[in-house]
Amino acid sequence: MRLDAAIAGATKRLLQSSDSARLDAEILLCQAIDMPRSYLFAHPEDELDPLTLQRFESLLARRLDGEPMAYIAGMREFWSQELLVSPATLVPRPETELVVDLALREIPREAVWQILDLGTGSGAIAVAIAAERALCEVTATDFSAEALAIAAENVRQANLSNVTCIEGDWTKPVAKRRFEVIVSNPPYVNDDDPALLALRHEPRSALVSGRDGLDDLRILASDCMAILAADGCVILEHGAEQQQAVAALLEAAGWVDIACHNDLAGKPRVTVARHNGK
Repeated sequence: MRLDAAIAGATKRLLQSSDSARLDAEILLCQAIDMPRSYLFAHPEDELDPLTLQRFESLLARRLDGEPMAYIAGMREFWSQELLVSPATLVPRPETELVVDLALREIPREAVWQILDLGTGSGAIAVAIAAERALCEVTATDFSAEALAIAAENVRQANLSNVTCIEGDWTKPVAKRRFEVIVSNPPYVNDDDPALLALRHEPRSALVSGRDGLDDLRILASDCMAILAADGCVILEHGAEQQQAVAALLEAAGWVDIACHNDLAGKPRVTVARHNGK
């Protein structure tokens, strides 16, 4: 089978399960033949040998089953960084870049601050902030040793010396420290949300947070103030329908200057709150 025919056939099969069927087909084929996409365009007439075709079919079957392309490729771009990902971590989403953007607005370029990323997963947020604010010390925590290993490898590949990865549950491993900015993209999906069916390949523990999706956000609202500097802020990602509930949780816990920010799709996605008012 020629390369162009393989792409055309795979694209047709992927149309019902992917919004980027042709791109997915090209990336999967590149992985099967271990060549860049430019090779596909330059050599469309090349023939796939049986073993390579079998490898391509195996990759295609994973995608047709709904497995994210990031897991199949093992990589995902986030904030211009190529990040290693695995089924132990969520696939970083574009909307999470808003957390990074809001954090960078808070952190002066010459600041020598302590920054905390709670539930770091792949380390996407921590790596992005550390790369942009080289004088800051970024601490990234996660209860999952498997996820933390992925985060540590992403820190290494980004050649960052200002990130420390610590295993532990939320604020417990850093309970005696103080941070100027705390960021988190915690689980916030309710445990019977039908959207979970489409997310079945991603770690449920990084997605689901109780019957209303707010259990972990309650913990953060309650516990983060104790480790935050007096003039510091917390920056929390949440569901687009949770804006008012998150604001109420934060207000009840004593936070002030609570403000929600919309993502690029115009959905209320990230809330910032302060220890003391500015």
